Amino acid sequence: MSEPFSEEEIEAARKVFSGPVDFVLGAAGLIQLPDGDRPEIAFAGRSNVGKSSLINGLLNRKNLARSSQEPGRTRELNYFDLAEGLMYVVDLPGFGYAKVSRTQAEKWMSLTRRYLKGRVNLRRVFLLVDSRRGLMEPDFDVMRMLDKAAVNYQIVLTKTDKIKPTEVEATRAKTEAALKKHPAAHPIIRVTSAEKGYGLPELRAEILALAT
Repeated sequence: MSEPFSEEEIEAARKVFSGPVDFVLGAAGLIQLPDGDRPEIAFAGRSNVGKSSLINGLLNRKNLARSSQEPGRTRELNYFDLAEGLMYVVDLPGFGYAKVSRTQAEKWMSLTRRYLKGRVNLRRVFLLVDSRRGLMEPDFDVMRMLDKAAVNYQIVLTKTDKIKPTEVEATRAKTEAALKKHPAAHPIIRVTSAEKGYGLPELRAEILALAT
């Protein structure tokens, strides 16, 4: 079951996410990261999981985070400033895409791993999972990495408009059972569709709560 939010919390989050949001930088190395002077949340997920679409949907923008027909396009830690200094939203490089060379994939994962271990103002990582496929081995690899780094993370199911509600619930239940073996995982799973807007108001409220 999803944690309920009041109408006031939903509306407060809508206003914040409808306000100013700016691209800050794309960091190819830790030395380029901005000062950790505010709360920070990050989005991670397999390439082609719909990460850019979800971020754009949350932030009420069409092309802030780049969507592409070429999976694996995000190759840096892309920073966005939400509400003029309220918090950072970070788009992490996608993982698990076979057409990327092993050397390049490991380079991206190494950058992500070092970022996760050293970013003390990181409040939560939202790990996106395609609802049509559920958790796959690359997801479990990242979950184990997050567990080891003691970084709190929360599963967000994407593209739920592409399958039947019964299939969504089956994926949610299976994912929920798997999370019991992962100590850093948040127990509540968010169910979303960037295309239809399902679950986005609640996810915005969840994120805003982490900024306060």
